[in-house]
Amino acid sequence: MKAFEYAAPRSESEVLELLSGEAGHTEVLAGGTDLVGLMKKMIVTPDRVVSLSRVASLKKIEADSTAVRVGAMVSLDELAENPVSEFYPAIRQAIDEIASLQLRSQGTLGGELCQRPRCWYFRDGHGLLAARGKDVVEGDSRFHAIFGNAGPAKFVCPSRLAPALVALDARLRILGPHSNDETLMPLEAFYRTPKSEREREFLLDPNQFVAQVILPHPEGRLSASYEVRHGAGPEYPLVSAASSILVERGRVVEARVVLGQVAPTPWISREAIDAIVGRPVTPETAEAAGEAAASVATPLRDNEYKVRLAKVAVKRSLLKAAGLETGGF
Repeated sequence: MKAFEYAAPRSESEVLELLSGEAGHTEVLAGGTDLVGLMKKMIVTPDRVVSLSRVASLKKIEADSTAVRVGAMVSLDELAENPVSEFYPAIRQAIDEIASLQLRSQGTLGGELCQRPRCWYFRDGHGLLAARGKDVVEGDSRFHAIFGNAGPAKFVCPSRLAPALVALDARLRILGPHSNDETLMPLEAFYRTPKSEREREFLLDPNQFVAQVILPHPEGRLSASYEVRHGAGPEYPLVSAASSILVERGRVVEARVVLGQVAPTPWISREAIDAIVGRPVTPETAEAAGEAAASVATPLRDNEYKVRLAKVAVKRSLLKAAGLETGGF
């Protein structure tokens, strides 16, 4: 690991004073479950690490008449155990699926959303795009993207909470580069598909950081998350889906269906939404939504199995949101 300067500011403004505007010079440390490993492998080599652990304002969960505001340094366990999570089942279910006590107790909400891809080419030092996608196409693509993979980016967004939060219309409060600069950004707009190695996979300048996640009140919307995993251990899911639906008179009038672990960004399936809106949630309509979601997939050589799993994840997330049996284990 490269030698670095460690800073532990106590306020949001102090954090911004310590961050560099030049890419690669500073990194923000949240729970450390991802950054430390990347630094050990010399994937990232900052001159300074700025810890958020002493910034009290980032550890609060606050609710008012319009929204729930969750600080970026709230741990996943703290969020799942807070009474407000009862109103957002998709979030609680996504956290419950994380079968690692360390990740749940040490990992933070902001860190979970900003973790770097698990792509083994990236983690082995071949760059975010791995020779502009050539390494993936010609190598092992089992765990790579089946949507949004036409360009050089073939990795999948690793966040397990992002699909649920996007489905729930969450926004981010982003601070910087100056102390009076504040941006409210829909979470779905935060993620991007990089076209060059100079770009990261989210829209965050080097001298900015995520301070809060803002959740609108559900207003009668039902939600659920569903993961398809290889086993019951701590491994990341193969495919996941989160659904948020508003049902009136037995029919879906509004819906958000978001897939995870299938694209460089959380993948909003317009096809699944069109297939379920205006219809009741039944095993048949949920299955049709899953088929519609998978209809635009473009699998690589080794990951066609993900297309089938995407159908299952969408179907079961919709059934689960509606309180119906999923047929899963």
